Amino acid sequence: MRKFLFNGAIISAIFGAFTTLQTTRKGPRDWRLLLMWVSWAATTAIAIGTVVKEATDNDRELEY
Repeated sequence: MRKFLFNGAIISAIFGAFTTLQTTRKGPRDWRLLLMWVSWAATTAIAIGTVVKEATDNDRELEY
């Protein structure tokens, strides 16, 4: 769990979610808002995938 909390990409995704939520509440609702949510989801998925990949690579290095 610690590897997720202290990863820069995950922290960036959290701040991105906050910004997207603020825009959703205060901004216009048009196609750009949908693109913001899609972009945030893709960024979060990539960040999580990167952390998982790094964790499995580190586990494999410890086995050798």
